[in-house]
Formats: sequence, C-alpha cells, structure tokens
Amino acid sequence: MKSDAIFDPAAELPEDWRSGLFVGRIDRGEGPSPVLLRAGRLFDIASSAPTVSDLLEDAAAARLEGEDLGDLASLELSADACAPLRLLSPLDLQCVKAAGVTFAVSTLERVIEERAGGDADKAEDIRARLEHEIGSGLQSVIPGSDEAAALKTALMEAGLWSQYLEVAIGPYAEIFTKAPVLSAIGWGADIGVRSDSGWNNPEPEIVIIADSKGGAVGATLGNDVNLRDLEGRSALLLGKAKDNNASCAVGPFIRLFDDRFSMDDVRRDDVSLRITGEDGFSLEDISSMSKISRDPGDLLRQCFNQHQYPDGAALFLGTMFAPTKDRDGEGGGFTHKEGDRVEISSEKLGRLVNRVTTCDAAPPWEFGLRALMQNLAKRNLIRTPDRKTGNADD
Repeated sequence: MKSDAIFDPAAELPEDWRSGLFVGRIDRGEGPSPVLLRAGRLFDIASSAPTVSDLLEDAAAARLEGEDLGDLASLELSADACAPLRLLSPLDLQCVKAAGVTFAVSTLERVIEERAGGDADKAEDIRARLEHEIGSGLQSVIPGSDEAAALKTALMEAGLWSQYLEVAIGPYAEIFTKAPVLSAIGWGADIGVRSDSGWNNPEPEIVIIADSKGGAVGATLGNDVNLRDLEGRSALLLGKAKDNNASCAVGPFIRLFDDRFSMDDVRRDDVSLRITGEDGFSLEDISSMSKISRDPGDLLRQCFNQHQYPDGAALFLGTMFAPTKDRDGEGGGFTHKEGDRVEISSEKLGRLVNRVTTCDAAPPWEFGLRALMQNLAKRNLIRTPDRKTGNADD
C-alpha cells in the first residue's frame, strides 16, 4: 500500500455505509477536525464539536451541523501526511484501553508464551500438551462461575495453572492501557513493531467506544499489536510489549450505534484478518465474536468499575486469533516482517489497512495534548482562559 493511497469508501466501509452514521477525524492542513459521515456525505463539525470526545458526549450528535465537504465517494481522502484531506485515527481524547485473554484460543497461546519463556522454538510441543489437557474445558466454562473455580482447582493440582488462566476464567478481566491519548494511528498509516522483537503478531479486534458515563456509543476496528517474545518472558513486560510508537491502529471510522447497528451486531460479528508479505507469505483467519468468553458489555463495565474516564474511553475487546502458521521453517510459527500488509475487516465496520514497519522507523508521535489545545485555540475552536481573571476570553 502506498502512503498516498486514496480512501475508497466502497472498499473500506461496510456495504450500508450510506445508511449508517460514522464519526472520524481528518486534517485539512490546519489541524484535526471531527467529521460526521451522514447519508454518504462528509461534514466537518469542528465548529460545533472541536473534538470527537465532545461529539460523543452530545446526545444529538447525529444532528450536529457542520461544513458539508461533499459526497465521500467523490473526495480524495488519503492517509498521506501531505494530502489536502488527510484521514486520521477517529480517536482523540479517549483513553485507549484493552481487554486481554478474552477467548479460549488466545488464552492457550498466552500460557504457551509464558511456559516457552518467549522462545518460539519451544511453542509447538507446549501447545500440543495444553490443547490436549485443557482446551475443551476453557471453551465451555463461564468466567467467575462455580465451574470456573472447580476447573482452576483441577488445573492447579495438575501443575497447569497460569496467571493468564486467572484472568481468562476468574472473576476479574484483564484490562490494561494500550496507548496514550492521541497516539493511535489510523487507516493507511504504518504500524510499528519493536525492532528488537523476533516473535510478534497483529491482533484483529473490535473496539467499543464509550462516553464519559461508560455508555457504549459505537464501535470500530483495531489492531492491538502484540510482541509475544517480550510478554512471554514476563507478564511484567506487558507495557513494553503493547505500548510503543505506532503500535495501536484504530479505524477507519467509528460507527455509531443506531437502529441499524447495535451491540448485538458486535456480539455476533466476525473479524477477518489477512496478512500479505513482500516475501510471498500470506495468512487469513477469522476471530468470531460469538466465541468470546466475556460479554462485551461486561468488559466495558469492568473497564469503568471504580475508574472514571471524563473524556470517554476506547476498549479493545480481545481476539481469538493466535497465529501458528509456519513462516520461516517447520515449527517456527508466525512473526511479522517489515512490509507486511495487514487488513482487518468486518461486515458492519469496514476495513482497517496498515503496513508493518518498526517502531523506530515509523513517524514519531509528536502531536500530543498540548499541541492539540494550542491548535484548537489558534483556530478559535476553544476559548483560552484569561491569566488574570481565570475567565474565558470571547
């Protein structure tokens, strides 16, 4: 994918994109602006809601007024940094959280990483034993139930217990911070893996978007890039494995919940993954949300339990995708190579496309909260307080 690729809504959005309501962000050369995609037309609504966070707090968001930029199919929207209409990640002030180990298959792979100590060469033998011993039990148990407690006891007695199984079937979900505010990349941008990682993979997921009260307002697609070798050495390296430059991709747009799209659509959606390498390697797989161990609504409630997010939150729901297809020799499994094209798609949310590079080669994250506030003030989209009185200037 070239960096100047034009966004084609017919290819990158769901078939009913002209009927749905979508939220995104673009840069027209002055700075980021929230946009509404309504009835197939794109509206710049920065004058009504200067941030996506503001927009999602408005119960009447679907009716917000803005500058009509035209039919999306006729616009040359691009991920290129110099494009007149640049497509950005649809997130801005939302805290980016993620739920881990929410599918039985990915649970087994986390236990494998732990027992292999981050060594991909040891994974195959460990995988065979664990799948034989506990695979079917994990798929049927309800987290936090009496059956889950009994399974935990049996696994401990067999010497197979793991901290990953605790969050897979115990009462508390694993909820961690995936990326700092404003650091997520969007459709078409290069996605980064650490240059010192030799065992890693994409994680295709649905991302629930919540307002400040914890209410689910929409969903989008995400890639929660995972460094299996780093996390496998120690769960305490989760931050280094997950939060790196350009390691969180979200988009292309947030689809708002309405009478055509609801949380039930999320619960039964299939998230497809396609990886195409410059070496001729290809891989396709599906993560079926119907097989998730914890309900998306419960994961969101746990995210907001005794925690506040005044600007809203974005919650990755986890994936069942666990790549085991050999790439560089028998038993070696999968790992990324620079230049891999990663496509994550679903019927209701469209397609998120990124190309893999290393974190140190990806464009550095430089536009943070201070830069955003300065930019919005310069464009007269927010009012700055008077230093003497504390009152906002008109």
